[in-house]
Amino acid sequence: MDIACSISKSLAKRVVVAKVDGQLWDVQRPLESSGSLELLDFESDEAKQVYWRSSAFILGEACEQHFGGYLCETGTQQDGFFYDIAMPETRTSGVSQTDFAPLKALANRAIQAKQPFERLVATKEDLLRMFAHNKYKTRLIDEQVSEGDSAVVYRCGSVIDISSGPNVPHTGSITAFAVLKNSASYFLGNSNNDSLQRVYGISFPDKKKLAEHQELLEAAARRDHRRIGREQELFFFNQLSPGSAFFLPHGARIYNTLISFIRGKYWEHGFEEVVTPNMFNTELWKQSGHWQKYQDVMFKLDVDKEQFALKPMNCPGHCLMFGLRDRSYRELPLRFADFGVLHRNEASGALSGLTRVRRFQQDDAHIFCMQSQVKSEIMGALNLLKEVYGVFGFTFKLKLSTRPENYIGEIGVWDRAEQQLQEALDEFGAVWELNPGDGAFYGPKIDITICDALGRDQQCATIQLDFQLPERFQLQFRAPRADDGEFQRPVIIHRAILGSVERMIAILTEHFAGKWPLWLSPRQVMVVPVTGVVYEYAERVRQQLHAAGFYADVDVGADTLNKKIRNAELAQYNFICVVGAREKDEGSVNVRSRDDADTKAKGQTVSIDAFIGKLGALKNKQLLA
Repeated sequence: MDIACSISKSLAKRVVVAKVDGQLWDVQRPLESSGSLELLDFESDEAKQVYWRSSAFILGEACEQHFGGYLCETGTQQDGFFYDIAMPETRTSGVSQTDFAPLKALANRAIQAKQPFERLVATKEDLLRMFAHNKYKTRLIDEQVSEGDSAVVYRCGSVIDISSGPNVPHTGSITAFAVLKNSASYFLGNSNNDSLQRVYGISFPDKKKLAEHQELLEAAARRDHRRIGREQELFFFNQLSPGSAFFLPHGARIYNTLISFIRGKYWEHGFEEVVTPNMFNTELWKQSGHWQKYQDVMFKLDVDKEQFALKPMNCPGHCLMFGLRDRSYRELPLRFADFGVLHRNEASGALSGLTRVRRFQQDDAHIFCMQSQVKSEIMGALNLLKEVYGVFGFTFKLKLSTRPENYIGEIGVWDRAEQQLQEALDEFGAVWELNPGDGAFYGPKIDITICDALGRDQQCATIQLDFQLPERFQLQFRAPRADDGEFQRPVIIHRAILGSVERMIAILTEHFAGKWPLWLSPRQVMVVPVTGVVYEYAERVRQQLHAAGFYADVDVGADTLNKKIRNAELAQYNFICVVGAREKDEGSVNVRSRDDADTKAKGQTVSIDAFIGKLGALKNKQLLA
């Protein structure tokens, strides 16, 4: 902090955290040796997480003072922070919105007090003694701190908590603070553990940013896919099958159109679609290595005295396909695509509309290739990604995550693979960042995040190299004679663009705010007859549109003409065709666009055939409007 003050007072006021030799460092903590120094303000993603981690302490203190009970787990998210609290037995109800105002008042009192964050190092024995009153903290200490080891804790006001830090200097560094929402949760995310109450918050270094964020939340609420899905009758959920969406006819239209869209891209890019079983003996998952990591989220069944499980991913099944017979290098790259149904037993408290479900499908693909083909296949995957996201109007960011400390395989193989990924990214031409040491243990990967209409980052696509599965399944192909050895291991590229189709529908619903582009719309044309005399003609128009492959309806209800037109606009029909005696005599329709609703334009009269031709051209162009 002294260094920041010596540079400028404004910098000292803005700085959130320091970075010493690449390691985040409390600005009040003395330097232990000479080295490189960076001072990060709130605009840095790393500083945001520090700012929100410190704000979570303030929220925890407010919760403890307001509710009593026991503080459990805390954490930061992409936008804000949360604290889990075990309510006291004397309180019979959970957290409600009526608690938000007193929580904010207590938080503001702590902020005004400028309580310092004090960093302490304590042994496991001392920590267990310190938190002996809190069974949740003692369990966390037992699981996270080894015998004889020490851990970092921070003290701020009345709260002491295990935290690796760093934190802001004092609570006065937090300028604008708000309590956002609450939900139920389980300790450690396990439904077998105690039920807790989770309180969410957000904070910023100035009140203007908080006001802008709250406006963004209001806009997001208006676009919430769960509300739009209900209003447009796209999908629903039922407690008899929690976490599994029921797609109604209009929702299924969107679902099937997305899959057809990706199928068309597969045809252009040389993918072969396959179909694999939903249920496998758990021996498969043990062989693949997924059992150790995923068994807690797999749905298990006993069949003929053996244990089976519903598949949570497709890659092991694709490995069985590749290993079915001898393969030659001439067959590579071999690109398997699979829309198979996947199941993951997510915690009930984590389920959230279509964004977190238990039953879903992915545009999942696995490319089996030679090491020399990695670059070209990565280029192909990036180009496919660009094509698909361009149709939706998404911009995206790329990060290359490289070899972690717990990697498997030979360093030389990793180095060559990472070099090919870098060359592919450079050749692709988009800006990308290096994310050192954050690759999967089985191979480097490219992380892709898209940006939606509200500026929110969403991760859907994945491109990952895998050296492990070919080893575990002993996959091999006959190599060219010029190469050393008669057989070689292929490299697997895991690739998804939409990711979960369910989650992508949620993102697209909010991205378009329910105003679906024509090619993706479940309600493309509404035919509105002026009087009952032309009902038969209106139905004939609808049938012609239907025969041409468009989703068309006709409104023969009792509402007035203007009311019918307004209803169609609110239902987000892309086009409204008004037909009267004149249109019947001419074999025409009077066409109004949904996007012209505010202009009150009368519409343009065209023949049915001409309208269908223009509609087809618009649909094929896959325009956003």
